[in-house]
Amino acid sequence: MTNEEKEIAKTAAVTSVGAGVGSAGGATVGVLELAARGVATGLTAGVVIGLGAAAGAGAAYAIYRLFKYRNPKN
Repeated sequence: MTNEEKEIAKTAAVTSVGAGVGSAGGATVGVLELAARGVATGLTAGVVIGLGAAAGAGAAYAIYRLFKYRNPKN
């Protein structure tokens, strides 16, 4: 496996974990709140979970890039 392939695998792993965390967060916060109000449907639940997954993946990738490419202080 080349270094480029290793970097792609690391990036995919980080974004996958972030998407999983975001999905769980979207499901617990958004969907349960909507369901408590009685206005949640399958479509709104799916949208909230999807948005949570996208936000989680983006945040995890941004944090990964921040720590990977920051310059150490001397």
